[in-house]
Amino acid sequence: MTRVRFRHLSLSTTMVNSAGLLYLDPQIRDWVLFPITLVMILVGILRHYVVLLLQSQPKKLTRAAVREQRALARSQILRATSAYSPVPPVFYQSISRHLSDAFEAGVYLKDGPTKEGAAPSSPPNPITDPAAMDGMMAGMKTQMVMMVPQMVIMGWINFFFQGFVLIKLPFPLTLGFKSMLQRGIETPDMDVRWVSSLSWYFLNFFGLNGLYRILLGGDNAAQDASQTMMASPFATAGAGQPGPQDFNKLFKSEKDNLAFSSGLYAWVGDDVEDRVLRKYGKL
Repeated sequence: MTRVRFRHLSLSTTMVNSAGLLYLDPQIRDWVLFPITLVMILVGILRHYVVLLLQSQPKKLTRAAVREQRALARSQILRATSAYSPVPPVFYQSISRHLSDAFEAGVYLKDGPTKEGAAPSSPPNPITDPAAMDGMMAGMKTQMVMMVPQMVIMGWINFFFQGFVLIKLPFPLTLGFKSMLQRGIETPDMDVRWVSSLSWYFLNFFGLNGLYRILLGGDNAAQDASQTMMASPFATAGAGQPGPQDFNKLFKSEKDNLAFSSGLYAWVGDDVEDRVLRKYGKL
């Protein structure tokens, strides 16, 4: 009886002295660590291609809508290069005057010039607008593709691998990381560097973006899944489908900007002969 008590005391002392040492079964690495990592990588790749299949082709703009946008872009380019413009003065003044008159008359509006006395058109309701509804539905589909696989993987890990210790990180950490790295294991004396199965899932969930960029390219649907899951589907739809622009107001504002840029106009060809001669020392 005395020998048994002494052996029990010796074992307890040894466990206290080596509390930070754990010896993991190699089968945990082969049947828990690798499967969780591999499944998350494959699910991310599958999620990328599913999102690509669910994306609908953007609707083509009508000729009038394209003409409306290009007129505004042409005016902005003309105005942006006015301080060092390659367009000669005669042509610059002609183009600027033509665009200003067209903006004032509403020639480039896709619905035609605004009739006198007509009430200003209000932007369409996003709930009743088919284009906005398509954007909302696309956002909700993307949300489902992001959320459902992660819920299934988390349930799979909790059911089969709950309480497993998988890996030990090779660098020291503070106690503040204990709750993040050892979820599902309530042990106050375990070394912080040990990682549980559920925490390994979250580390992979937030840390595989770099691998996805290598495998799928920079612009892929697998990376940043956490941000997409936390965002609202309606917010995603709103970001993907910007509100309609009032081109009538934009044209009126652009007309004023053209008038202002005319005072800053300078042709790049002014005194070009003297500048060339001065450059080669002939003047």
